[in-house]
Amino acid sequence: MDTRRLRFLLELSRLGSMRAVADVLRTSTSTVSQQISLLAQELGTDLVSPVGRGVRLTPAGTRLAEHAAAILAAVHRAQLDLDPTAAPAGTVRVAGFSTAIRRAVLPVVRELAETHPRVSLEIHQHEPAEALAKLSADQVDVAITYDYDLAPMPRQPEWATLHLWSTPWSLGVPEHTLDPRALATAAPLAAYRDSAWIGNSRNRADEDALRIVASVAGFPLQITHAADSLDLVEDLILAGMGVGLLPSDRPHRPGVALLPLRAPGVNLRTFLQLREGRDSWPALALVRDRIAAHTATINSAQQTPVLG
Repeated sequence: MDTRRLRFLLELSRLGSMRAVADVLRTSTSTVSQQISLLAQELGTDLVSPVGRGVRLTPAGTRLAEHAAAILAAVHRAQLDLDPTAAPAGTVRVAGFSTAIRRAVLPVVRELAETHPRVSLEIHQHEPAEALAKLSADQVDVAITYDYDLAPMPRQPEWATLHLWSTPWSLGVPEHTLDPRALATAAPLAAYRDSAWIGNSRNRADEDALRIVASVAGFPLQITHAADSLDLVEDLILAGMGVGLLPSDRPHRPGVALLPLRAPGVNLRTFLQLREGRDSWPALALVRDRIAAHTATINSAQQTPVLG
């Protein structure tokens, strides 16, 4: 199959008419029709069918068009891999959880717009398992994931993994339930053993970490609610519906108190992951390095004491 012909099919699926495709690709309508016909002959199946004066994609054409964008992007990246000295250019696809996108990716987008305008980012919000599935399927180039030191994510040899930062987490509880006497005990979590607990609706690692903490404290955990938004976790806590994990360094709303987790502590670890060897593509290497440099600056600033 001549992959160059996929561009004609992809644009037809987007634009709906061969005339529009011809205008975009700066060619003739007959050339568009010929290239799609040749592609159909190569595959041995009809890709378009006539409708009035125009055409529409057949089911087979629709399925192929869905794959075309990924195929053409992969071919483009492969061509760039053959020339690692080329100036960075192209679209790097990044999947990650919302906090990481805001903290590490969006600042890089703004920076690249000024320093490397030929490099752009395509951003997808996903929890770690979802992001890694897309990385495995070559639907993204970078996955920014997290796990907890108490519940580490299995490492796959095909991923190149870079640690970005770690964040201690606490148990968020309604402020009016926080008993100072409980904080002085060896197992302050035991005061919440009968509470409803809030897990993550899209990532099992949160629940695993909570169950380990509860087990060490000596009680079984009952996960009642599930949310994938920290704001919603706070809403549930404020409504008196339960308790749940919150990052210790995140400003929280009045009425929510953070109970430090010790012995064991809970630390969320953030990673940047990509396919081993793919950083030979200059655009991808640039994005990786800029994300790493940006997070290193933030980490250094947070560790520097404020004098005065």
